[in-house]
Amino acid sequence: MPRNDESLKTRKPIAPLGLINLKSVEALGNRVDNYLVTWRAERGADHLDDLTKSHYASNSYQVDVSVPRFGSGEAKCTINQSVRGLDVYIMVDVTNYSMTYSLCGHENHMSPDDHYSDLKRVIAAIGGKANRITVIIPFLYESRQHRRTARESLDCALALQELVNMGVDNIITFDAHDPRVQNAIPLHGFETVQPAYQFIKGICKNVKDLKLDNDHLMIISPDEGGTNRAVYLASVLGVDMGMFYKRRDYSQIVDGRNPIVAHEFLGSSVEGKDVIIMDDMISSGESMIDVARELKKRKANRIFAVATFGLFTNGLESFDKAVEEGVLYRVVTTNLTYQTPELLERPYYISCDMSKYIAYIIDTLNHDCSIANLLNPYERINNLLEKYRKGEY
Repeated sequence: MPRNDESLKTRKPIAPLGLINLKSVEALGNRVDNYLVTWRAERGADHLDDLTKSHYASNSYQVDVSVPRFGSGEAKCTINQSVRGLDVYIMVDVTNYSMTYSLCGHENHMSPDDHYSDLKRVIAAIGGKANRITVIIPFLYESRQHRRTARESLDCALALQELVNMGVDNIITFDAHDPRVQNAIPLHGFETVQPAYQFIKGICKNVKDLKLDNDHLMIISPDEGGTNRAVYLASVLGVDMGMFYKRRDYSQIVDGRNPIVAHEFLGSSVEGKDVIIMDDMISSGESMIDVARELKKRKANRIFAVATFGLFTNGLESFDKAVEEGVLYRVVTTNLTYQTPELLERPYYISCDMSKYIAYIIDTLNHDCSIANLLNPYERINNLLEKYRKGEY
């Protein structure tokens, strides 16, 4: 049962709940739905009126939606049941490249643009009939193009504005590359959620000999942009933090960016300490592994590469090599993005399940309650650490 269950027992849902899980998040969405079904069955609905009670407990809250494609690659969305008056939560993973469709006889892998277009098709098919629409988009669409530095597009801000103009009330994302992009929609709800608790939980569950104190552990940010998340986790754990800044060659551009010349370290000694490198995403992994090698040169002990999104765009070979060489000890990411079977089979990989956390957020928002406590995991992390130190976890 959710820890905030007592407050939910006295609140009436804002409207009947509806979940729309696009195929890109089918497995994650099914787990979220199962949690909600179980909690509401156990919670009961005696505090609700008869009309609300009839919609409260259900075998599933998922709305039957299909997004078929024509042979030309074009698509449409069809909603196969009424969504009138529902509090709708739409979830999509724009990075799920494993999904394909036929394009004039050729197999085409879905890009973030394809997934985003399908999201808009769902919103268009709802046609303004829902009571409220919340979009849960774990990896924020175009979040890496969040600011303009030259004559270039400002894709993330445009996408956010487009969604709210289509009738979306709230947008929930995880570990946005730069949360200031929410300034593009200042009058609408935008939450960027940090999975710090799930990271600590996953590491503690799989590694039983960690010493979680200032003498044996350190948190590292691989660049200046990720300093805030590293500072937060280091403060909660009561350990030191350090950071690298990327010295770039601004005289040339390679693959759309200035190449990194060197990683410069700022912080106290890491000698003999276990190190957690915190970042929002692992894309190619080149930067993360470079930082790990620099830490090894400074005689760090075990190194954990931790990121919310594991994209691994260049494959896993570089990580296999880094682990084999002793540069990396564990790689930790969430299931908010697509995970290949090969990744899940790696003995060094730790997957942090986010389905329960998402279910908490949906259940709380549907009851029109504050999610402030859910967004700040300080108390939950400390309770977990206390159990871990006692050998109870």
